Amino acid sequence: MHNNKKSLPDTTDVLIIGTGPVGASLAALLGRYGVQTLVVDKIHDILLMPRAIALDNEALRILQLAGLAEDAFDKIVIPEVRMHCPMVGQFGRANTSGSLDGHPKLVTFYQPDLERSMRAQYQRFDNVTSLGGLELEDLRQGNDGVTATLRAEDGSRHQVRARYLVGADGASSKVRGLIGQDFEGQSYTEDWLIVDACQREGKAIDHVEFLCDHRRPTPHMPAPGGRERWEFMLRAGETREQMEHADKIGTLLERWIAPSELHIERKAVYRFHARCCKRFQQGRVFLIGDAAHITPPFVGQGLVAGLRDAANLAWKLSWVLQGRASPGILDSYDEERRPHAQQMIDLAKFMGRLIMPRNVLLAALGHGLMRIIGLIPPARRHFEELEIKPKNVFRHGLFVRRTRRCGVLRGGLLPQGLVRTDDGRILPSDDVLGDGLTLVGLGVDPGAGLPANLKHHWEQAGGRYLQVGLHGQRSKGSSPFVEDLGQSLMGAAAAGSLLVVRPDRIVMHDGPAENAARLVNDCLQLLSK
Repeated sequence: MHNNKKSLPDTTDVLIIGTGPVGASLAALLGRYGVQTLVVDKIHDILLMPRAIALDNEALRILQLAGLAEDAFDKIVIPEVRMHCPMVGQFGRANTSGSLDGHPKLVTFYQPDLERSMRAQYQRFDNVTSLGGLELEDLRQGNDGVTATLRAEDGSRHQVRARYLVGADGASSKVRGLIGQDFEGQSYTEDWLIVDACQREGKAIDHVEFLCDHRRPTPHMPAPGGRERWEFMLRAGETREQMEHADKIGTLLERWIAPSELHIERKAVYRFHARCCKRFQQGRVFLIGDAAHITPPFVGQGLVAGLRDAANLAWKLSWVLQGRASPGILDSYDEERRPHAQQMIDLAKFMGRLIMPRNVLLAALGHGLMRIIGLIPPARRHFEELEIKPKNVFRHGLFVRRTRRCGVLRGGLLPQGLVRTDDGRILPSDDVLGDGLTLVGLGVDPGAGLPANLKHHWEQAGGRYLQVGLHGQRSKGSSPFVEDLGQSLMGAAAAGSLLVVRPDRIVMHDGPAENAARLVNDCLQLLSK
């Protein structure tokens, strides 16, 4: 899986420790941005064990950003999530049908398939080297870089000098320990048995269900390749050995599968955690994914949060390393990502309390109350249409804050839709935005109002231009032009507006076309802070 035909370099721009899906996604993004990257892991092969299983539309959009085609790995689109209590019946539902920003709201997947696709993606780039059989032993930071000591499988030690180091090495992160960023938060006292069954083609459910029985809560969902997953909470006194025994698993699953038809692919007992670091950065060392935060699985946001980390950090590292921005912008990674990661952890903890009532009284009261609340249309819509999910919108960070709330949401994601290019191709709008900072004109040529010297500075900072017109319109300027086929972009702000969009698709600034020079100057100042 790793390209061990390459030798271990002495120096690199970015050293990534860990090649799980988050580390691999960061490597693919840095590969696209042209950054010299070394990604190492102590193992060679992809782990075949129960781990992440759900992705939302934001995660799929980030995978698109990293270069994965829509059919790069198998997915099952989930139309709804049901919550059922044996005493009160179905008391909650989430509508996950349809799409947002060009992707399904919720899918399940098989993690090894995703990892294989992402590794193949970053191995396309000559500027990315991936090596297995190397474990981080130590790191030392200096004014201009990080020296990492890596131990190979034969016991030999090697030093690599990197400008920046990223820990993507999971919940037991060595990087986190070496920089002294201990987790804050809790471990649930309950252990869970995770069972993945296979050969379930045509028999598995087509949705996700939470069986919220206080005696043994059980999330249950399908996965690609004829797979189906159950998660059973252990009762007091039950041990790992008892629960992982084939006879016990057969008894637990007999309401769904006859013992003679049961084919277990994987089984494991886990303890879920809700933890987050105080900071995701120390000097030239960064933490992403489970190395920085661990989210209980009850809202399917663990891997999604890690992918958000990768998208946020990748372009900032690239811009600094390529001299397009000051190192000061790297502080915005923690400033932007940590609050939202904590919000997702809090939501997962809330959902966990719904799923895991401590006794029959709490179950009856809590689930009964949720069913009553569901009779109130605004409250039902808040839950069913996923409005309860915290939006990925920053309060502080690398964008120009607005004094009054109106117009497009700065610090939030630009919507994505389908556009048609001048040569007739129909593409997702993110594919047209490309890998740069983009000055987008809604119905106007974004570069027309910029003096030549300012255009030069903008382009030196990785800036580019895109004019968006209505369906059926044609270009009247010199900037690249697309038709907005579904009003996804044109509806983001008034016609005649300009938007500055970061490579991670966050809106950095906006304003009327006559203020083009001020918008660009403001963004250039942010990059140089």
